[in-house]
Amino acid sequence: MRIYQCHFCSSPVYPGHGIMFVRNDAKEFRFCRSKCHKAFKQRRNPRKLKWTKAFRKAAGKELAVDSTLTFAQRRNVPVRYNRELVSTTLKAMARIEQIRLKRERAFYKNRMRGNKERDFLRDKKLVESNPELLKMREVEIANKLAKEQEEEVEISEEEEEEEEMEIDSEEEEEEEELQKQKILLKNKRRTSKKIAF
Repeated sequence: MRIYQCHFCSSPVYPGHGIMFVRNDAKEFRFCRSKCHKAFKQRRNPRKLKWTKAFRKAAGKELAVDSTLTFAQRRNVPVRYNRELVSTTLKAMARIEQIRLKRERAFYKNRMRGNKERDFLRDKKLVESNPELLKMREVEIANKLAKEQEEEVEISEEEEEEEEMEIDSEEEEEEEELQKQKILLKNKRRTSKKIAF
């Protein structure tokens, strides 16, 4: 199963998916979706569209020059089948993929290194130029605290109501027990009177 690359955006094109365009000189162009096909027909430059791999590599957002990327290139050189060669190739492919992922992570970390400091300085400058933002923040915090206090008061009131209801239910149970005892005493007196006659 061969997974082709989209000619325009370089995303994978799986079997049974995408569009294939064959030019008059018998060159094949495979596209992952109609969006890429239309852009190709309109002669758009993939390096100028931000959603393509070509733009990301040209802008320095992804690894463009690395020894691990050369292994993915196609080679139209016939090689006689050899079991040992196949096994070593498969092992090498797995190892190269690990190395590539590691280098991509390192590249990304290196690219994002100064962002936190830059964001902090930008926020600091914004606060210094607009001091009313801090007042708004203080108002928001005060409102939040007031809401939390209201919720606590409501919760405490609910708990008190539940306790009162429990006390009321206990009192009702005690009254019911007293009534049952009175009824039993009355029944005993009646039976004792009947026996006495």
